Amino acid sequence: MSNDNSKGRLAGRVALVTGASRGIGRAVAKRFAQEGATVIAFARTKKELESLDDEIRAATGHNAVLVAENLTDYAKIDQTAAAIFQRYGKLDILVGNAGLLGQLSPTGDYPPKMWEEIMAVNLTANWRLIRAFDKLLRASETGRAIFVTSGVARADAMYWGPYAISKAGLERMVKTYALEVKHTNVRANILDPGSVRTKMRALAKPGEDPMTLPTPEDITETFVAFAEPACTKTGEIVFVRKG
Repeated sequence: MSNDNSKGRLAGRVALVTGASRGIGRAVAKRFAQEGATVIAFARTKKELESLDDEIRAATGHNAVLVAENLTDYAKIDQTAAAIFQRYGKLDILVGNAGLLGQLSPTGDYPPKMWEEIMAVNLTANWRLIRAFDKLLRASETGRAIFVTSGVARADAMYWGPYAISKAGLERMVKTYALEVKHTNVRANILDPGSVRTKMRALAKPGEDPMTLPTPEDITETFVAFAEPACTKTGEIVFVRKG
């Protein structure tokens, strides 16, 4: 794509992407930038965010806004919302992508600290995003909230414990939020990317050949479609397909 992205599908829109330093979040952040969005990339690792920024600048001629913070430092979410309000007065697109797998084991074997960390990242942090950015999404002419789930939230699967439970909670929360904003200009949806070539997938399925899986870049089209002003769907769980 050329550096002139002023006519992209997300031109002029402000987008916040969590977990943007790697995997699906990184691919979505880059694709959004290529489609003309101003991307606010939120992740813990400053070095990886800076390399993302280099890629975005090379592809578009523009820089991303980098927020190198831990998502479970919830005060940082509120501070980021305040900064976005001061600079842009709105948020057009929110992508709650960051996730934590933890170990795969019987539910009773999880250390309490790991349970709490998984819930904090996968569920509570996304609630804090809704809490912090709801008004900014409403300030957009077409606010779009996208959250990333997993099929294990709806599957009869053993050993996924808090990851599956947190994703099931996330789905219920986003559906509730979607109902609450149904009569506003905000649309909130849940995307299930399925099996994708990421570090988390490699941890969950160590014997799997990653070359048989789509890359994060392969699945960004659905994220763009749900971030566009033209998207009218809300409260849905959508399986992301390659292409």
